Amino acid sequence: MKKIEIGHGSGGRLTRDLIEKVFLKHLNSAELKPLEDAAYINFKTQHTAMTTDSYVVRPLFFPGGNIGKLAVCGTVNDLIVSGAVPRYLSIGFILEEGFPLKYLEDIIKSIGEAAESAGIKVVTGDTKVVEKNKCDGVYINTTGIGELVKPLPLKNVSAGDVVIVTGTIGDHGTAIALARNEFDIKAPVVSDCASLNALLMPVLKKDGLKWMRDPTRGGVATVLVELSNSTGFGVEISEDKVPVREDVRFISDMLGYDPLYLANEGKAIIIASGESANKIIAILKKHPLGKDAAVIGNITSRFKGVRLKTKIGGERLLDMLEEDMLPRIC
Repeated sequence: MKKIEIGHGSGGRLTRDLIEKVFLKHLNSAELKPLEDAAYINFKTQHTAMTTDSYVVRPLFFPGGNIGKLAVCGTVNDLIVSGAVPRYLSIGFILEEGFPLKYLEDIIKSIGEAAESAGIKVVTGDTKVVEKNKCDGVYINTTGIGELVKPLPLKNVSAGDVVIVTGTIGDHGTAIALARNEFDIKAPVVSDCASLNALLMPVLKKDGLKWMRDPTRGGVATVLVELSNSTGFGVEISEDKVPVREDVRFISDMLGYDPLYLANEGKAIIIASGESANKIIAILKKHPLGKDAAVIGNITSRFKGVRLKTKIGGERLLDMLEEDMLPRIC
């Protein structure tokens, strides 16, 4: 049997075979193996964080990852930027009849590798199958649970704080755009899809850390506008300080995209006190994922909203993303 059949979602023998021969082959946590209706998990602390997300990326496989790796990294990152150590992961699959089992196993293998690398356990899951042409191969839903070590509420943010980005922006959105083969452009752009807990855990221990967010859909600009709307403070960033790969900038110019609004899947925005900025940058640069970290702006009480100082000395107001420049990127 080389393809998904409707019977794989029946809950019967085919379902059991799929779970045992594909899922458990690559996902082998002790909590998952009993295949109970719920997983039994232990926490060292009563303070937890929980997040949920769904992944419908197109194409399923792209330079730098696939939907499985993306699902794990995206969930891990939502937890770590919230000040929680990722511990447990639930994964639900919607599979399309006729989807090749080899592709599914490649995705499950990536999930296992990404989870092991991030130190998070897949402890429970679910599989459903829909008729052919009712879904694009596979959709994934995740729920992640982490142990809260340092709450990072928006009320921590104050005027005088600085805005840090942990690396080049727009890599994921650009890689997905090129992977769709809708443009006759060839460039070695790879998604930045990565779990950030190893990068950010040392930062969590530093005094002066105020708030963090991973700028996925809507990109850096949308996150900063949301920050301004929620806090009432203004955000001022400098275009020449925002790290963007040259090929990403070139492709964005060609296609009419703005890297500030493109999705990222391996970057974080950090708000920190001005006094702690240099120490945090130094910590980030010690890790491969943070080698391009930079201070790109500051928080101010002089105005509300987000203003970009352009390279030519002008000023541009940034707003939230109105229309999706590139749908289905995660």
